[in-house]
Amino acid sequence: MSALRCLRRHRAPSCRGGFTLIELLVALFIAAIMFAMGYGAINQALQSKGSIRRHQESLVQLETAMRVMEQDFVQLAPRPVRDPVGDNWQACLMGSPASDTSDSSDTSASSTASDSSDSSDSADDSQGPPPLVQLTRNGWSNPTGLPRPELERVAYALDNGTLVREHWNVLDRTLASAPVKRNLLKHVRSVSFRYMSLTRSWTDTWPPVTVSAQGVQDSAYRMRPLAVEVTLDTQAWGKIVRIFETAN
Repeated sequence: MSALRCLRRHRAPSCRGGFTLIELLVALFIAAIMFAMGYGAINQALQSKGSIRRHQESLVQLETAMRVMEQDFVQLAPRPVRDPVGDNWQACLMGSPASDTSDSSDTSASSTASDSSDSSDSADDSQGPPPLVQLTRNGWSNPTGLPRPELERVAYALDNGTLVREHWNVLDRTLASAPVKRNLLKHVRSVSFRYMSLTRSWTDTWPPVTVSAQGVQDSAYRMRPLAVEVTLDTQAWGKIVRIFETAN
């Protein structure tokens, strides 16, 4: 009997099974590599999504700014306004060249006096930098039926790298009239405007003649250019040039 038991002990197969320590280490190493690859792919996808979203927001902001400027210049109205002091008239469109602002930082653009008739009143128009262009536009929507005209006085300025649109609720404003400001486009290096005269030549200043209180006909205040060229130098999209045909 003892010999039979010994024979069965040697012939019985082993019922124990499992992984060795080396096999576990190899499996963990492979799993760690797969997790690292998956995390890298997910992280890259999230970064790409954020970059695409920022570019989309910047593009939408640029398109909105261009659309707003187009609506203003296309509906340019030949209606001059009184200056805030009330002594002189301001032309329906007044523009002057801006100083050089083409640098890497978002600095504010400065402008020379818009016109000899309002050079003493430029500081009264707003607390920020002087406007680069001022105009009177038509078609100001009034869905709530407020007691105001359909004409709107609009100005554009560059304030610390941001293109700002200003408008007033009255045409012939006073020193107490505060503008309503709207930030159209950020990260702007410089903004410049050019105006096409009746001789189809471009000029940096409008009106092309000096408008003063004496010896100037009413038509000089109502003079409108054939077109307005807008050049934006942005950090994200570089230089962008648009030409808007005005209503004549």
